Amino acid sequence: MNTKRILLYYKYITIPNPQAVMMWQRELCQMLGLTGRIIIASEGINGTICGTQENTATYVAVMSAHELFGGIDWKDSIVNGAHEYFPKLQIKVKKEITNLGLDTEIYTAAKGAEHLTPAQWHEAVAQANREDTIIFDNRNAFEARVGAFEGAVIPDVEYFRDFPAYVDKNLDLFKDKEVLMYCTGGVRCERASAYLIAKGVAKGVKQLDGGIHRYAEQFPDGFFRGKNYVFDGRITVPVTNDVLGTCDVCGVVCDDYTNCLNAKCNKHFIGCPDCIQRLQNMCSETCDQLVREGKVKKRPLRQRVDPTISE
Repeated sequence: MNTKRILLYYKYITIPNPQAVMMWQRELCQMLGLTGRIIIASEGINGTICGTQENTATYVAVMSAHELFGGIDWKDSIVNGAHEYFPKLQIKVKKEITNLGLDTEIYTAAKGAEHLTPAQWHEAVAQANREDTIIFDNRNAFEARVGAFEGAVIPDVEYFRDFPAYVDKNLDLFKDKEVLMYCTGGVRCERASAYLIAKGVAKGVKQLDGGIHRYAEQFPDGFFRGKNYVFDGRITVPVTNDVLGTCDVCGVVCDDYTNCLNAKCNKHFIGCPDCIQRLQNMCSETCDQLVREGKVKKRPLRQRVDPTISE
């Protein structure tokens, strides 16, 4: 079986010439046969890449020796199977390494929340007085549908860029509260926490260092329940056996995400096996009928990836 390694990483660091770094990254990744997504901005770098264990180790060594990218907290997953988790290599220069839509010079990671190690976070959640403490999920709502920390506040946001507007509309939620903020790997909390702190309403704001990924490594049966949503071919990675989601078609308990095969729809939805079979991987009777009648094109069915993972 073809074993591969997925690396998740980011670093907020001033990059004087993002275009030059982008060209260097493309050359390096192509030489090592790596695929994945890397975003580079003047504020730093954010990447998720996939390759052989040997070549990803070389990538880490080269990056660690670079004057800008030493000291990165590398998160990795060993995955089995021939499926290409990232069929392409995409390296882009953008204004932000996560699309928050805020001025990168005003709301910086340096002004973000205090980091809590997974052990400190676990203790903080265990001792939290829920009357004056909020465990805040800093991800998109669809991610939290299949996995979240017990008792977390789940904001109804579709995209990360919706976070500032959510905060502005819900300042009373944070007023005089201790906020424990988390996301998948930590990168989204860095500047999002800076924005919340700048509002001056919360008593205190802290973030989970390394996100769900690091916490699940140390506390696989801790306060996080369900699956960790990831942005690659696995879609989700099981943390516990709890099933938090429900089928978007029939409502039965289920947490398997897929995309509607109606190419025009392409809705990302949770579907149980019975509904997936009955609707031929469509999200609704309407989409199924449109495809059967040839009124819309049908996407190719992507192979579902085995989420088996060893850290």
